[in-house]
Amino acid sequence: MSDERVDLPTPAIPDRHVVSEGLPSPERMRAALDRMTTPGGTGPSDTPDVSDVEVLLAARGDELVRLRAAAADMRDAGLVAAGRPGQITYSRKVFIPLTRLCRDRCHYCTFVTVPGRLARAGQGAYLEIDEVVEIARQGARLGCKEALFTLGDRPEDRWPAAREWLDARGYTSTIDYVRAAAAAVLAQTGLLPHANPGVMTVEEMRTLKTVAPSMGMMLETTSRRLFEEKGQAHFGSPDKDPAVRLRVLDDAGRVRIPFTTGILVGIGETRRDRAESILAIGAVHRRHGHIQEVIVQNFRAKPDTAMRGTPDAELDEFLAAIAVSRLVLGPDMRVQAPPNLVSEQECRDLIDSGVDDWGGVSPLTPDHVNPERPWPNLDVLAEITAACGHTLTERITAQPPYVLAGPPWIDDGLLDDVAALADPLTGLAGAGTRVHA
Repeated sequence: MSDERVDLPTPAIPDRHVVSEGLPSPERMRAALDRMTTPGGTGPSDTPDVSDVEVLLAARGDELVRLRAAAADMRDAGLVAAGRPGQITYSRKVFIPLTRLCRDRCHYCTFVTVPGRLARAGQGAYLEIDEVVEIARQGARLGCKEALFTLGDRPEDRWPAAREWLDARGYTSTIDYVRAAAAAVLAQTGLLPHANPGVMTVEEMRTLKTVAPSMGMMLETTSRRLFEEKGQAHFGSPDKDPAVRLRVLDDAGRVRIPFTTGILVGIGETRRDRAESILAIGAVHRRHGHIQEVIVQNFRAKPDTAMRGTPDAELDEFLAAIAVSRLVLGPDMRVQAPPNLVSEQECRDLIDSGVDDWGGVSPLTPDHVNPERPWPNLDVLAEITAACGHTLTERITAQPPYVLAGPPWIDDGLLDDVAALADPLTGLAGAGTRVHA
């Protein structure tokens, strides 16, 4: 098999805003807003009607203003109930791209590459353990507490070079190597790993739970059309089967893992798809209580991808998705949006739409998934957050309720590592705690 990238045709993704998708009548919009935003209407303990959720995702103008205000109010009430009013959290992290090889072919991705390109750049199929530890060590010196492991799904199933690399070092799989690399970071630097290796089995989750206090995998979308239809965003990517990804979310709950997931906005999904995706996340969280944060991420087109000509998600579309996610998932859920994918003014818009977490922000490493979008300076992010009446507050990789609960959410073998970085009263990052570098 050739290791060169094969150019994919530009997907024939329909305009997301065409009239054929249907726009709700003003009366239908007002009725949905009343049910979702009025005390005594549909609340977070109820399951909202998918049609109402779909309608609210189309909110614009005055209706969007009302929707966002209701979401922000719900967020604020949840933070007060949690004993930390006004706090918007972030995790100071390093981004470790363990391997950029993958067996999938997502049409919007620039993170993934091929063995030939890595070889020409003088890079191996994977980062070596000493390279991984050095990244973590540099982050430790800058006060980082999280090591985010991001990588392609099971590259050894597609690329002989990946299989050979693992075999030569005695690893049975990429997940086996993730465990070893995370263990080395934990032991040698004290940074807490957050594992984001894609689709996992229950057994793999249990293995990684011993070295990572939290894990994650984006649901992205429940749309089967985007997976099954040639030319769509996830066609040809076996790990983007929505049924498989929903199974992973469910299994993570059974294993009691603090788990991060989320949706992508603007990859060709319809508003109904988006509504069903948000509701699916809410349903799995109600079953297990393990979804620690939900990322709502806007699509940004990138050069050298099959979707390079697809329009970016419009701001109002994105803000509506954030606000609806907040109203559907409730005041106790942490709703996150990446601050590096929008402007400073738009960061304020995200806060005013119900966001209460910025996710991982690195003072050292780039966002390897969106390398053209640098992280905001933390002082600037603090100023933006303060301008909206909130306080930027550092957390660790697992969200506070899971840190404070301990087992079964945090593995017994990680309790001391987590306690070294967490405030024992709040579960947030401890004041003055530093990792050993």
